[in-house]
Order: sequence, then structure tokens, then C-alpha cells
Amino acid sequence: MSFFSRFLKRQQPEERPLFYDIVCPYCFSKFSPEEVVFRAAHHREDDEDYALGEDAKLNRYRERFGLDTVFDMEAVLAPHDVPEEHRIYSDNIVMGLNDRYGVVTRRRLCPQCHNELPVTAGKAPSNIISIIGASQVGKSVYMTSLIHTLQHYTADHFDAACMPLNAEISRRFRADYEEPLFERGDLLDSTQKEKLQEPFIFQFVFKDEDKAPLTLVFFDVAGEGMVEQDYLGLHGQHIKNSAGILFMVDPLQIRSIRDKIRINLGNEPGEWTPRYDEPRDVVLTMFGDFIAYQDKAKTNIPTAVVLTKSDMLHSLKDEEGDYIKSNSNVFRNMVHRDWFDLTEFENIDGEIRRFIEKVDRPFKGTMDVYFKDTAYFAVSALGSNPVDMKLQGVVSPIRVDEPFLWLLYKLKYIEGRVG
Repeated sequence: MSFFSRFLKRQQPEERPLFYDIVCPYCFSKFSPEEVVFRAAHHREDDEDYALGEDAKLNRYRERFGLDTVFDMEAVLAPHDVPEEHRIYSDNIVMGLNDRYGVVTRRRLCPQCHNELPVTAGKAPSNIISIIGASQVGKSVYMTSLIHTLQHYTADHFDAACMPLNAEISRRFRADYEEPLFERGDLLDSTQKEKLQEPFIFQFVFKDEDKAPLTLVFFDVAGEGMVEQDYLGLHGQHIKNSAGILFMVDPLQIRSIRDKIRINLGNEPGEWTPRYDEPRDVVLTMFGDFIAYQDKAKTNIPTAVVLTKSDMLHSLKDEEGDYIKSNSNVFRNMVHRDWFDLTEFENIDGEIRRFIEKVDRPFKGTMDVYFKDTAYFAVSALGSNPVDMKLQGVVSPIRVDEPFLWLLYKLKYIEGRVG
């Protein structure tokens, strides 16, 4: 340590607020912890305030996702209807109520949709990560590959665990996504616009108790909806209340390289999806939905532009580097451990930025205009390009967690170091 460095002012940690605003991981509405309501822990037939009945708000939410109506639910209790001395506080937040019959409930609900909130809601930032992109870019496959990788590898590399919020989410993810892809080698069907998907909610929990857990919400929006204003209006709430965005872009969306890839791979036109939405169309729809109303018509939400199906770029690589260099790190997996490798990130970010600018300058320009904080990545959720809709060998994801780790770094969950 030099003599002068002893007198440098140390950076002070940011002062922790008394509580954090909550973003509901189910309906994505934003509210103060003071607005939370509770589900009674019991019911009584002789008291209409505690009688079983239909919960209209919860059933409106369930109807939106095609779920069955639930009858005979316990009553919803508001903290302001309970005397102050019967409210149970923890870290300046009402975490429980002792009702008029002396029964304690700790089941906190979102005031808008009446789904049960995570125990950390209000005590830690409600950070939501959204996966968005047009149709056919592979959002469902990427989400599956990412969560699988986080659970089995990445979380351990950062002394953490990645867990589903509840048993139902765990069962649905494993049965509908993870087992078909990783155990049976089946490609996932495209999410249909008419089939609205309940969000997948996971928590990235660090073993260091001083680090707040991160709530991960993956909302598998059907791609067709991302370019239709009315449909996006139903789901735009989760985007604008996100702490980070994973913006998926398929090389085949980019008209200037679609034909080149097809010729190099030797595929006939009939084997290709006939219509791809341009990446810029998705950005323009988002702009009309909420970005236009932000300060200076820009969003400061950190946004990772994720070029999918990077294995397909093998057909574009060349020694001159007009597209992707033959020795590019894009084609090699990278394991970040304990910290985010900034040197590796800057190399990938620079290479993919140049690539996107060369093949789709209008999209790159639109991103520069509307987004303050972007980074560019290339991933392969499968590790190889399927042939005739069938996987070739074992699923071997390449760099799928890198965009997510960049968001963790931007949100100050992990540190970044120059490698």
C-alpha cells in the first residue's frame, strides 16, 4: 500500500432502506409492503368475516391463465383492520397478524391478485428478470437450458442455490420443460399465443446471509404477442417492472444472413419457418407500450441482447472475420466462477456488437436510441443445431448463463474482475 493510498476515502456501502417496494412475481404490480393483505389461517361458520368464500381477485388471475376457479377460500385480512398490538413485525415490515380469535397467519398476499408472496418480499429488492423476443427465437428452450444450468452448475460456482418458489412450479418445470429436453431429447413446442403461461418463479439464494436472495421470474410470453400492441399490453407490466431484460434474437430473424446460412447448411426453403418477425419490430412495440413514457424516452433497465442458436453461426465463420472468426470464443463454453470475468465479457460483447451492426444496423441503432445500458451475447441452448426437428446427441449448452451473470453483476449481486 502506498503512502497516499492510506488517505484515500473508502467507498461506503449504500445505506439500506427500511423496506423495499414489492413487485408481485405473479401479476407484476408494484406496491408498498404496507399495502400487503393476509390470508386467514382458519375459518369459522359463525362469523361471516372469517367464513369460506370465493376470492374474486385470485380467480380473475387464474382465469387469465386458463386455471380452474377456486372456491371456499379462507378470508382475506387487511392489517389496518387488526389492532396495532396484534400485528407481527420483522425488519420494519408487517409479516403476520394475530386475528381476533388469537390465530396467527403469516400468509402475505399481493393486494392486486391475492397470490401468496415470497417470504423475502419487501425485505429485499424484488428483482425480476424478463425473457422477451419475437416468435421462433427459442425462448422456451433457452429458459429451460438456463434454469437447468443455474440449478446444476452456476449457483454452486457462486456459493448459492437456485430453487423453484414452490412445489407446483418445480413439478411443472420438470415435467413440461426439463425432462422432455434433457432426458428425452424432445424439442419443446412453440408457446401458443392463446395458451397464456403462468410465470416460472425461482430464487437465487446465496449462502452468505448478508446477501439478499434474488427472485427470478421467467415469463414465457408467446413470441407472436411481442409485436402486437394489444397483446403486449397484457404482459407489458412485467417488462417495465423488471430489473433486467434478456432480449432474445435469432440469427434467422436477420434477413441479410438468413439466405447465407440456408445456402451454407444446404437446407431447402421448405425446412425453414416461412416468416420471422424482425428484432426491431419487437423494440418498436415495446417503445409504444412503455419506453416512450420513460425519462427522455429511454429505459435504464439493463438489457442483455442474446443472439440465440450460436451453433448455427458456424456456417458463417471465416478467417477474415467478416462475420464470425473461425477461432471465436463464441463457439467455446465459458465458466464464470466466484466473479464475472470482465475481460471475457468485453471480448464477446464487442464481437457480437460488431456482428449485429454489420448484419442488422437498423436494429442496433434502435437499441442505441431506446436503451441506456445494453450488452451483447451469443448462446446455444442445445449446443448443436437440430436436424429434422430432432436433437443430435446430448444437450450441451454453451454460454447460456453468461447474460444472466452480467445482469447479476449490473445489479451488484456479484463482482466483476478483469481476467
